[in-house]
Amino acid sequence: MSVASTAFSQLMKLAGREAPDFVTIEEGAPAMKTRFQAEAAAAAVLAATGTIAADLRRQFIGRGQSVSASTREAAAALVSFVHQSFEDATRAPPSRPADLNGGGRGTPAMGFFATQDGRHIYLHPSFPDSAAKLHKLMGEPADAEAVAKTTLTWNAMDLENAIAAAGICGAMCRTPEEWDASEQGRILATRPLIEVTKIADSPPEPLPGGDAPLSGVRVLDLTRVLAGPTCARTLAQYGADVLYIASPNLPATAFFISDTNHGKLSAWLDLKTPEGLAQLKDLVKTTDVFGQGYRGGALERMGLGPLDLARLRPGIIYTSINAYGHEGPWAQRPGWEQLAQTVTGVAHLHGEHMGAKAPMLQPGAVADYTTGFLAALGTLIALDRRARFGGSYCVRVSLSQTLTWLRGLGIAGPEHLAAVQPHSPEEIAGWQVDSQSGFGPMRHLRPPVTLSETPARWARPVVPLGTHEPAWP
Repeated sequence: MSVASTAFSQLMKLAGREAPDFVTIEEGAPAMKTRFQAEAAAAAVLAATGTIAADLRRQFIGRGQSVSASTREAAAALVSFVHQSFEDATRAPPSRPADLNGGGRGTPAMGFFATQDGRHIYLHPSFPDSAAKLHKLMGEPADAEAVAKTTLTWNAMDLENAIAAAGICGAMCRTPEEWDASEQGRILATRPLIEVTKIADSPPEPLPGGDAPLSGVRVLDLTRVLAGPTCARTLAQYGADVLYIASPNLPATAFFISDTNHGKLSAWLDLKTPEGLAQLKDLVKTTDVFGQGYRGGALERMGLGPLDLARLRPGIIYTSINAYGHEGPWAQRPGWEQLAQTVTGVAHLHGEHMGAKAPMLQPGAVADYTTGFLAALGTLIALDRRARFGGSYCVRVSLSQTLTWLRGLGIAGPEHLAAVQPHSPEEIAGWQVDSQSGFGPMRHLRPPVTLSETPARWARPVVPLGTHEPAWP
């Protein structure tokens, strides 16, 4: 059995099903320079979301349909922000995001840095406020060259602890064995890849039905870069009405928004004001799915925790995404793709595989996009259970759990790297579509899964933040 088929079977088992015979995963030459099975894993998750979506549709119309995905298209989807272009430069997002590895002469401190004890730490400035705190901790000037000298005065664990105490982003590079033996790693090992937990009773709610599997399903998306928005974007491609709620007080990266907000309405709400919080709670009362990526405890303090919303809207699906897992000493630590790769041993192994003397990040945003697809899969599973059995559900995924699963799918041999065939412009063009977006005419990747009767598509073009009112259509 191929890696993609094995991964798909694992995901179907999590959903309580056997792998069906109407699903095809086409496996081509690897496109990414990594020995991890990232492309196969992503294709398997995409096929699994299509499988549950098709089954939800079958419950409404009484017949099934075929589902297909491919490893090469999945690989493109893991760097989908790269494959977007805009016709009007004056309306396009202002800048392309920095290289995922970060760092460089004269740039803010981001990337891997050696420490006094011969280890490495990854520093992530994140958004401006946290960057200022990190630079204060590391000293001035806040450029990579100066910071590299400062990290050499620290032991890696001491610096990681200081960063955690300051509530900012950075982590010591660990081997897989170190992560698995850590308290947080051991806690994650006891949890499934996707947690779908019934948290309250309510009557069954068959889906409204319509032209698409999730027609009539309403999703509130309160997430940011990149996994959370990818989850809601995936639900939108199956027909859900998605309302993206952004805070006017929080920074955002427009280039990622134009990539992950296809299919969504977009509105401002300031949850720090009584009026904004009241508006959100009113929206929740007629919502099916509430997606969030806030630090642990933040929404609970506003009365927006899972049990709060299950009382407010019986039958709610509450989907939570974070970096390190939802229980344990790291549950409230802020984190990103790069840090999850750093702590789980993925960066350590990838550096070894590539012949480097230091850890390296995998290409693309493997953890972010794959975790977003997994969150969408968990949400679809919960919607299916609600339709058949009733109840409110909590869905939980994390970047670190995703990467631990990816490690467990096995490491390809050195010949895998030799077989890499990067995408050609013609291949990418075959997966691109045009849309009249709020950023002007643009080309971007299509949804990376095919359903034979209800094609995955985004009914709404992507728009800048705050384009719409905070209300359902």
